[in-house]
Amino acid sequence: MQPVTMYTGAFCPYCTMAKKLLAAVGVTEIKEIRVDKNPADFAEMQQLSGQRSIPQIFIGDTHVGGFTDLYRLQRQGELIELLNP
Repeated sequence: MQPVTMYTGAFCPYCTMAKKLLAAVGVTEIKEIRVDKNPADFAEMQQLSGQRSIPQIFIGDTHVGGFTDLYRLQRQGELIELLNP
């Protein structure tokens, strides 16, 4: 399974929903980077994703986007393929 990295923040409902969705498809480990704790992590997230909102989710080296993008991949049946190439 590809590694999953998620840029998150405290009290973010979309971050919680993304973690639940990933757990439901069998992801047991997520590298979580809290951007609200470290401005350098927030700057890194912006540079990698081009986005300012959280969560920003990466599966392997692929930038998925936020929760809505993750959910769309799951509904289209593409999330499992991305996780298990």
